[in-house]
Amino acid sequence: MKFGATYEEYLRVEQDKYLGQCSRVEYKRLKKVLKKCRVGRSLQADGANGDEQQQGSDEYSDICECNSCTLCDEMFFTELNKEASEIAGCFRSRVQRLLHLHVPSGIQRYIWRFRQCFIDDQQIMIQEGRMLLNYVTMNAIAIRKILKKYDKVHGSVSGREFRSKMQTEHIELLQSPWLIELGAFHLNCDDSDTDELGAGGFFKNGFFKNFSCDLSGAQPLLTMTISETLKYEYSLTCPICLDTLFNPYALSCGHLFCKACACGAASVYIFQGLKSAPVDAKCPVCRAVGVFGHAVHMSELELLLKRRDKDYWRQRLREERTAMVKQSKEYWDSQAMLSMGI
Repeated sequence: MKFGATYEEYLRVEQDKYLGQCSRVEYKRLKKVLKKCRVGRSLQADGANGDEQQQGSDEYSDICECNSCTLCDEMFFTELNKEASEIAGCFRSRVQRLLHLHVPSGIQRYIWRFRQCFIDDQQIMIQEGRMLLNYVTMNAIAIRKILKKYDKVHGSVSGREFRSKMQTEHIELLQSPWLIELGAFHLNCDDSDTDELGAGGFFKNGFFKNFSCDLSGAQPLLTMTISETLKYEYSLTCPICLDTLFNPYALSCGHLFCKACACGAASVYIFQGLKSAPVDAKCPVCRAVGVFGHAVHMSELELLLKRRDKDYWRQRLREERTAMVKQSKEYWDSQAMLSMGI
């Protein structure tokens, strides 16, 4: 079955049932735009060969030209950029809501525990997590397929350049930190269920059996195998300290760092947090500007790493607390000297 038919079947089953209010890639309509462009280019070539091309006629007024392709630039990329932004926003908000239920804080933690006495929401949360994985995967594939078709029709690299633009604008779905959080969420649920129910845990259906977190190798990895052809691997090594992530944060550009390392790169104290980073602070990896202000605390990934290597976590926690005390002393000493005019 071709991807177009597979995608339409997915929309028919999943979209109406779970994601009626979420955006999606209008794959079929974008393919029609490309088909129109392809037919137009063919007609223009035939007209030029037979001296029958009618320049400026109404018949060809909406056909994109071979070189500039104005129609596709206006209709195709603008629409696709809008759809990708809306999908990324919808995915982010749905995952945030799901994880907020799984790792509640404050009074909501007690409300959640009281609710669990009467209703077991675990099955519902797992189902929504699986649905969100399907949602982001199918739309990411649709975007890649349609961009590949664009380059094939026009004999260009504009589709590839658009993908680079998506990464720059932080709307590349498969590089979203929320996808990593979703994978960590499923592994955390599996760990907790295994503890409670014995070997095998909650995931007897096998959908999540190929989700893994390997911290024993030279390169710590979080792996999510969705199908035989879809496998996501994410490095869990901090690019600054070159050690396994501790208290992980994701910058707006998608790169992961330990909180202490990211604060050091942004020239702020650990206790001040990444929100206080200067606007012109750059990502140490991609050099993108202004990516610290909206950094995301990876709470599910933190919980996963803490459970998988408790000794390492305790050691890093002691080191970070020692560094915070030292930095706090330096900060208040400098503030006292400044207030006294020294």
